[in-house]
Amino acid sequence: MMTRGIADPLASAYCRLYLVQCAQRLPEHDTGFLITCINDIKLLLLRLTPAREAMDRDLSGTSEVLLTLIEPTIEYIIRCLFKDLRQMEINDMLLALGMGINPSILSENCSCVSIILHYVLKELPIGFICCNALEILHLVECANDSSFLQSLNFKLLGHRLCERVPEVSKVLLVVDKIFQVLSCYDNLDAYLMVADAYLDIILESHLGTSLNVILDGIFERVRDEKIGENELVILQSIFSKIVAHFANIEHILALNHFVDILDMMHGSSRNVISTQILSMAARNSQIRDPTVIEVLLEIAQALYDGLDFSNMRKDDYQHPSHVIVRFVYMVDHGTQLESHLRFLAQCRGAFSSISELQEILVHSSNNLAVRAMRDGNSCNFIKSCLAFNEVTIPAIPTNLRQLNLYLETAEVALLGGFISHTDGLIDAAVNCLQNVDLVNGTRSTEDLSLLVSLLCKLCCMLVMVPGSLDQGVTRIPKHILFLIESQSWILPRMKIKVLSSVIYLSAALSQNQLPYHAVSGQVISNYRLYFDVPSYHQELLSLSGVILQGLVNVVMQESSVAVRGKMALEACNCIASSFVMSDEALEACSKLMEIAKSCLSAGDKFLHSTLKVLYLKK
Repeated sequence: MMTRGIADPLASAYCRLYLVQCAQRLPEHDTGFLITCINDIKLLLLRLTPAREAMDRDLSGTSEVLLTLIEPTIEYIIRCLFKDLRQMEINDMLLALGMGINPSILSENCSCVSIILHYVLKELPIGFICCNALEILHLVECANDSSFLQSLNFKLLGHRLCERVPEVSKVLLVVDKIFQVLSCYDNLDAYLMVADAYLDIILESHLGTSLNVILDGIFERVRDEKIGENELVILQSIFSKIVAHFANIEHILALNHFVDILDMMHGSSRNVISTQILSMAARNSQIRDPTVIEVLLEIAQALYDGLDFSNMRKDDYQHPSHVIVRFVYMVDHGTQLESHLRFLAQCRGAFSSISELQEILVHSSNNLAVRAMRDGNSCNFIKSCLAFNEVTIPAIPTNLRQLNLYLETAEVALLGGFISHTDGLIDAAVNCLQNVDLVNGTRSTEDLSLLVSLLCKLCCMLVMVPGSLDQGVTRIPKHILFLIESQSWILPRMKIKVLSSVIYLSAALSQNQLPYHAVSGQVISNYRLYFDVPSYHQELLSLSGVILQGLVNVVMQESSVAVRGKMALEACNCIASSFVMSDEALEACSKLMEIAKSCLSAGDKFLHSTLKVLYLKK
């Protein structure tokens, strides 16, 4: 009782704090003293902080500092009061503190102070809060003095209720009460804070109408004031919860003012939400609704514009870029192929710095062209797809990827019988081969394997692609040979694969009638194009002679003895299966067999099978 005689509020509070700490060390202590301390502090605070309705301005600086200094005392005493308190004793404790949750008591006179209630809400068991959610909401509503922001108490209660949403009683009444509270807030920050705290209850209770009401309220307040950094953080939380809750992008975009509010957001918060929306939309199924595609494209453009590629590390923008690429890949306009091609053209201009996307655009365009051929669409559309790729591929920074896409597009052009496009694309691929050494020293094993695979693929295509009467049939194979001879970083075992492909190409072109033909009847095969042209077979014979000598030289460059022997046998089988055994072919095979015998054991099965093949060919 003596502490009541201390006139200084701060001294009085800390004196009580000291006495409470001393009392906690005693073997037995009564909570009556603690209740008296809190009630005395409450009377002190009621004099310091009048009700908000009676205030024309905020607390003075002195009173605010005083409240801040008294706060630890309140927190500690409240913690001691509710420590080890049994469930049946909670109502009595609240009543003793002037916080009875009985509706009749609340309606008479509530002497609750906001800052004390705040720490009581922290200590109340979650089960008790869920069972008495509506009553505690009324209690928070009654505590409207200036010692603590009422909106923060509503926020704390909301977060505590969301810990166990299924256990919250009278959910509809609780939500109705929250809407009454929200309608009183003209300030955007307070509105967002409270709405965010109770949003999980609304979402998990599937109250779609209530969600639209919240978004309407946000939109009204966003129009009237600028969105600050704190509001952006809360808006990000609200939108993240909404996006995570729904499984269908159409449901999200149909919400009242969802897109309008998103357009008003800016900075990293908007980028985060845009990334989540695009990721969610393209997660599982294709995106076919034209309206949804248009909205998502605008969201993707805003996300892309919000990324500063020049000042960001690759890891920072890699995920947003991947999400944009995934979105573009999942769009499907169905039978409206022209609309899809226009969409691809929009994406090419909108996302020019994402090289991965440029590759996806080429693949998609080729897919559209093949679908158009299958459906019997006009040639003009297919030419548009090919022209789109011819413009897009040069923007891709990596030569190997350009080479791959040029060959892919050339296949599509050949399938449709567009010879001029095919020739141009293959010439572009050859130019990529000439520049492939610009990044020498930085190639991975995967890059080397891809290059070899693409060179073999090019040889296969040349079987069906008509040559040039002016430049000769061996122009491109010679480019390939020059590349593998001039680049020391191409391993011998990889060179063997390419040389073998060139041999098979030469053998196929040497036949009087080719075994393979392009699907389109407009493509003239080489045996018809070069009919009765003497230089045709002479060029092929000359090329074959160069390759035979090249095979022996490349095999000798292999450092591993076992691998060298296997390579020699593979080269020998390639020659035997491709050519009639002339003197030159026999000489090359003899040298290769000598190498194999010196590197492999006499009982090697591959060696014996190759000897049998040569014996039968002689």
